[in-house]
Amino acid sequence: MTGTILLAVCVMLGLAGVFAVLLGWANVRWKVDVPLQLRQLQDALPGVNCGACGYVGCNEYAEAVFNGQAPPDKCPVGGAAVAQRVAEIMGVELAESYPLRPVVHCAAGYDARLKRAAYSGEQTCGSANLVAGVQGCTYGCLGLGDCVRACQFDAIHIVNGLAVVDYEKCVGCGACERVCPRHIISMVPFKAERMLVVACSNHDPGRAVRQVCTVGCTGCGACHRLNDLFNVTDNLAGVDYDRYDPNMDFGPVMEKCPRKSMIFVGKPSEKDLAAVAGEKLTEPVEADFRTSVDKTDFRG
Repeated sequence: MTGTILLAVCVMLGLAGVFAVLLGWANVRWKVDVPLQLRQLQDALPGVNCGACGYVGCNEYAEAVFNGQAPPDKCPVGGAAVAQRVAEIMGVELAESYPLRPVVHCAAGYDARLKRAAYSGEQTCGSANLVAGVQGCTYGCLGLGDCVRACQFDAIHIVNGLAVVDYEKCVGCGACERVCPRHIISMVPFKAERMLVVACSNHDPGRAVRQVCTVGCTGCGACHRLNDLFNVTDNLAGVDYDRYDPNMDFGPVMEKCPRKSMIFVGKPSEKDLAAVAGEKLTEPVEADFRTSVDKTDFRG
């Protein structure tokens, strides 16, 4: 019995030795040498692998930069500091750029929606978007939180049925933009802490907009007549962010807009915070994943 055990132990030790030699040989034979510069690029990136740069992960983006196929400033999570470090590693000058941040082109909370219907299906925007008549505006925010669940940084929440971005936490990864089934979230170059945007996505004629929403843009063109930075295309006003200057006086445009569709978004200034210091914040609305099936009594 003892001899059998010793034989088994010897065999196992022999096999372990053989495999160790084979693995050591394979490690030398097929070793992949990673250039020092590429390793530095990989270490400089945050390692979040969010895909906002357009690549599968940080390592793939690092390889693209190393091979000269991508600029050093495409990592929104790392921001300016990482872009500067990547540029230093590559020995290139960092061109002037602006961080991209999401803008929700809808300002219609529950109280601004004139036509709404009860919806008891799956509590996701993707599912509700497939159902006709969920709400009067077929362009507006559905408020079921697909963007909230997609965000890794807790930077967007549903307040009064409307997606609201927390720009203090947002890193511009673009996950919310990609998941929105109605495509009402777009990435805008933030040339200042606060940016003027058109908080509407409705392309219907003005008369139809007024029937479903109290704050939707009617495409009247008042903004364009005051400032050619604004344009109206397919019944909806837009902003030319290539020519956008944060120092412009947007007061007359905002005052003239009959629907007040022009709003500032971004990090609030000290003046803004002081103006609402005494107000009580609305509690975020949490998505309920129950459906009508959950309330059904099954008998069998």
